[in-house]
Amino acid sequence: MASGSNLDPLVERVERLLVRYEELQRTNALLAQQVELLTQERDSLKSRLSAARSRVDALLERLPDLNTPA
Repeated sequence: MASGSNLDPLVERVERLLVRYEELQRTNALLAQQVELLTQERDSLKSRLSAARSRVDALLERLPDLNTPA
C-alpha cells in the first residue's frame, strides 16, 4: 500500500500532463487552421494587388507623354 500512495502523485501529474497535451494539440490544430486561412487571404490579396497594378500600368500607358511637344 505504501508504494501505491507514493505513485498517486506521479499518476496525477501524468494525467494532468496528458490533459494539457490534448489541449495543446487542439490549440495547435486551430492555429494551423488560422494560418491556412490567412495564407489563402494573403494570396488572394496579392493577386488582387497584382491585377490592380496591371490596370494602373495600362492606364498610365494611355496617358499622353508630357515631355514631348504636341
